Amino acid sequence: MNSTRRQDSFDSAFTKNFITFAFGFIINFINGAFVYTYFKSQVLQQDPRYVLYIHLVINDMIMLSLSVALQILAYTAPLKFITCCIMVLISVTVNKNNPLNLAGMAVERYIAVCRPLHHVHICTVQRAYALISLIWGVSIIPALADIFIILATKPLSVFSSNVLCYRLNLYNTPYHKTQSMVIQILLFSFVFLTVIVTYMKVLLAARAASGSNQASARNARNTILLHGVQLGICMLSFISPFLNLILVTTWPQHLSKILFSTFLLTNMLPSLLSPLIYGIRDKTFCSHIRMHLRSKCCNSAGKRLKVMEGHQKRSKQVFD
Repeated sequence: MNSTRRQDSFDSAFTKNFITFAFGFIINFINGAFVYTYFKSQVLQQDPRYVLYIHLVINDMIMLSLSVALQILAYTAPLKFITCCIMVLISVTVNKNNPLNLAGMAVERYIAVCRPLHHVHICTVQRAYALISLIWGVSIIPALADIFIILATKPLSVFSSNVLCYRLNLYNTPYHKTQSMVIQILLFSFVFLTVIVTYMKVLLAARAASGSNQASARNARNTILLHGVQLGICMLSFISPFLNLILVTTWPQHLSKILFSTFLLTNMLPSLLSPLIYGIRDKTFCSHIRMHLRSKCCNSAGKRLKVMEGHQKRSKQVFD
C-alpha cells in the first residue's frame, strides 16, 4: 500500500487526505455530541450501561483520530521508529477494546433480564469502570507483544531509524503475522460466543416472561442482537486485507482507488455506525440528546435576542 501512496500525484494525494480528514472530523463531531450529552447528564453517568457505551464511543474517537493521522503521515513524512511504535501500540489496543466492550455490554443486558434481582449489586458504575480497566489491560498485551518481538528479532538501532508509519510496515516478521492471527481468532471467538450465549439466554427469558417483563426481555434481546451487528461492523477492519486482495486481483489498474475506498469503508465508517446506531436507538439517550439540543438552541436564541435588544437600546439612545 505504501508504494501506491508514493505513486499518487500531488492532487490525488491531497484529495484523499482532505476527504480522510473531513470524514474524520465530521464523524468525531457526531460522536462528540454523544460524549457531551453523557457528561452533561447525571442520570446517564449513574448507569453502568451508558458508562460502557460512552467508553465505546470515546474508544472509536481515539481509533479514528489515530487512523486519520497515520493515513496522512503515510502520504507526507516518515516518523521515528519509536514514535510510530507508540502510535501503533495505542491504535492496536483501542482496536481490540471495541469487541471486548461489546461483550461486556451484552453480559450487562443478560444480567438485567435473567438476573434482575442481582443486577443492582453486580452491575454498578464502579464495576463498569473496573471492567473498562480490565479491557484495556487485556487489549494492550498483544500490542506490547508486537514490540517485544521487535526487540527479540531486530537490532536496537532500528528504533532510531525513520519509517513510513503503518502497522504492516512496522511489524512485518512471520512471528507478528502468527501472533496477530491467533489473537484475532481467540478474541472474536470469545466475543462471538459471549454475544450468542447471552442472546439465547435472553431469548428464552423473553419467551418465558409475560406482560412488562416480556417487553423488557424483548428489548434486551434486540439490544444484544444489535451488539452482534456492531461486532460485525468491528470485524470490517480485519477483513480489509482479504477484500483488498480480491478487488485488486480483479481490477489491478485501480489499485490506489481500491485501497483508499476500503480504508474508508473498513476503518472510518465503523467508527460512525457502531456508536450511532446504538445511541439513536436508545430512547433514554435520544431524549437527553434532544433535551440538550433544545437547551442549546434556546440559549443561542436568547443570546441573539439580548444582542438585538442591546443594539436597539443603543440606537434609541443615539437618536434621543
